[in-house]
Amino acid sequence: MTVDDYDVVVIGAGFAGMYAAYKARQDGLTVHGFEAGNDVGGTWYWNRYPGARCDVESVDYSFSFDDALQQEWTWSERFATQPEILSYLRHAAGRFGLYELFSFDSRVTAARYADGAWTVTTAGGRSVRGRFVVLATGSLSVPNRPAIPGADEFAGEVYFTAEWPHEPVSLDGKRVGVIGTGSSGIQTVPEVAKRAAALTVFQRTANYSIPAVSEPLPPEEFAEVKAHYAERRVRTRRGLYGSPARDPHPLHPLAISPEERNQVLEQRWTYGGVFFARSFPDQMVDADTNRVASEFVHGKIRQIVRDPRTADDLIPDDHPIGAKRICTDSGYYAVFNQEHVRLVNLRRDPIERIEPTGIRTATGLTELDVLIYATGFDAFTGAVTRMDIRGLDGAALADTWADGPITFLGLVVPGFPNLFLLNGPGSSGPLSNMVLCAEQQIDWVYQVVAATRERAATAVDVTVNDAEKWTDLVDETAQATLFTRAKSWYTGSNIEGKKERFMPYAGGMGAYVDHLTAEADAGFPTLVFESPSRQNV
Repeated sequence: MTVDDYDVVVIGAGFAGMYAAYKARQDGLTVHGFEAGNDVGGTWYWNRYPGARCDVESVDYSFSFDDALQQEWTWSERFATQPEILSYLRHAAGRFGLYELFSFDSRVTAARYADGAWTVTTAGGRSVRGRFVVLATGSLSVPNRPAIPGADEFAGEVYFTAEWPHEPVSLDGKRVGVIGTGSSGIQTVPEVAKRAAALTVFQRTANYSIPAVSEPLPPEEFAEVKAHYAERRVRTRRGLYGSPARDPHPLHPLAISPEERNQVLEQRWTYGGVFFARSFPDQMVDADTNRVASEFVHGKIRQIVRDPRTADDLIPDDHPIGAKRICTDSGYYAVFNQEHVRLVNLRRDPIERIEPTGIRTATGLTELDVLIYATGFDAFTGAVTRMDIRGLDGAALADTWADGPITFLGLVVPGFPNLFLLNGPGSSGPLSNMVLCAEQQIDWVYQVVAATRERAATAVDVTVNDAEKWTDLVDETAQATLFTRAKSWYTGSNIEGKKERFMPYAGGMGAYVDHLTAEADAGFPTLVFESPSRQNV
């Protein structure tokens, strides 16, 4: 069987994979991509559950590499819905001829390195060779399937928010249960409540949620953005969280009057979005500052939810606001004022098992027709380690990362030459703007590719020592913040048996970009460019 050869093989066709394929072609490289779904979109292809929308402003959560695309596309809302984001990505794929670069319905199951190239194999048995491989598999793409006794016995309909059907799902007049109150659960619940006869929400851990404020983007504001898009993108890349929309208030909250403090927080609440986490300076570093913001949201929950016990159950009590990614919603707290909606606090009333007719907790059986799992993801590493990726001497990436992932700059893994990760462990993407972070990473990757070719090197790698230094820096940076005071998908604590390690770089997007730039400007001194004689077969 003939095996096609390419300069670059890209795995995944979301934002990152699309730009990785585009950039390879622009640089004169031969490239082919594989995508498990039947269209572009990545997370926005799979996560089409009711209420799905982005928590970063539309004008920022979009490609920046082509100004004509920025100018021609008009977002209808400040925080775009899943259908609109998918439409945007389809438009971009068509505009730049990206569909022809990908094989769809092609899940990659294995990649093996030998003789200076990778052989990439799909579930359908197709293999191609690529000198370089770019893993654009997404930080949040492998659903967490909790091991609940009796789960397979449920006789009703079962759905995962992360794998929502493409065909319409009817919930009208049905008794629905939702397990999980992270981002997808919080966005799903208000929409399900509109259609279900009865809705029971099973909550293990309360999470902070801020209004998404799904309002049209004023034309004059959008025109202003387009007129100064280049400057906005620069500010975004220099910012802490990858959005220039709102700078923190300049003063510490305890240095201003209670009235002014509440006014600042009220404005942030009304504006909406995850960047409530930066209402004040050092909000993710200083516990007193964070407590002010947390208590403001506690008050909002008590103000919105009429039943005091339900309100108390919905108030997070185990982590500072922002230590887990803030959720955004369209009426989540208010939905619990509806008579047909009920909250089950699993700390007080834990699930014992799932039965054919519903969920049995310590206090009894909740009968259900439909069960929706909004139970999150095996983040950062899940999509990578589920593939059989083998580097030098046949070493498996899953084994290499058994005690936690190590990378250099979140991009290069020691012992896996010519392999690059995007928005993975050790990068700032999941704590900032993943689209712009991926663009920055991809530009860096192709600088490395060019340097490899210019030096007539067979491969590029990094030493274990240098990868461990970067991983230690990621950990040290996190320890200086409040992020480590929460158990979350940032650490892998939501996955049973997974080694816990704080995985994203918490120093901010601007600092992360500085690290990338410094390495590139110095000629990549940390990387090891290898000659053919040093390659293992």
